[in-house]
Amino acid sequence: METDKWLEQGIALVVEYAPKIVMAILIWIIGSIIFSRVVKYARKIMERRNYEISLREFLGTLLYWALKILLIIVILGTLGIETTSFAAIIASAGLAVGLALQGSLANFAGGVLILIFKPFKVGDFIEAQGLSGTVKEIGIINTVLNTFGNQQAIIPNGKLSNENIVNYSAESTRRENITAGISYDSDIKKAKAILLDIVSSNDKVLKHPEPAVMVAELADSSVNLSLRYWATNDDFWDCRWYVLEEIKNRFDAEGIEIPYPHQVEIQKQA
Repeated sequence: METDKWLEQGIALVVEYAPKIVMAILIWIIGSIIFSRVVKYARKIMERRNYEISLREFLGTLLYWALKILLIIVILGTLGIETTSFAAIIASAGLAVGLALQGSLANFAGGVLILIFKPFKVGDFIEAQGLSGTVKEIGIINTVLNTFGNQQAIIPNGKLSNENIVNYSAESTRRENITAGISYDSDIKKAKAILLDIVSSNDKVLKHPEPAVMVAELADSSVNLSLRYWATNDDFWDCRWYVLEEIKNRFDAEGIEIPYPHQVEIQKQA
């Protein structure tokens, strides 16, 4: 009798839950196929839009697990399991993790924005957060710079995405502005001609736009001339160092005085 009773209960459970289990299995199979195609299609869209590979992998994985969790919740509901409390637990856990990782989430969001909008890319020379260097790596959390002195600088993406960034590599050419001070007794026209000759004789200085010299300021002890010229990013620093050295050499040779601070000592006799 006891065996018959257990058998009847077993048959009743099978009759009650078998359709739900079969339905859950079908939902899992069909849902997995659909979601896999959705993730694959999303990856193709990101690849077509030239998203960074690290961002593509991260967003693809995030989308995959988000759809999997959604699928599991749907299956639990199909089996008759209450999913409201389950969803509440996930939401509470997400809130707790979000509060605990506020700074990291801000850096993560900044990294996503940088990778999507691309204010700079690997290999660009940038200036940000008081640092300047060549971008070595753009991560989800941090950006790594290789500084001029060959040091490695790590900048959190949260601050990087919310502050000013100067990208020196965004354009292929750069304009330099060098200020050269001469004394009030020196010939301005002669000094301007020397400056123009210095840059015109350098093949690395671009001829278009043309170099220009103008009086920038009548300062307390000098007339400041502004020398402006263009050069490619690759030749920029070579041109700058050459021009600065030649200004001193040519001004000395032509008798153009470069003012410098003088200290006057006054003695009083009793």
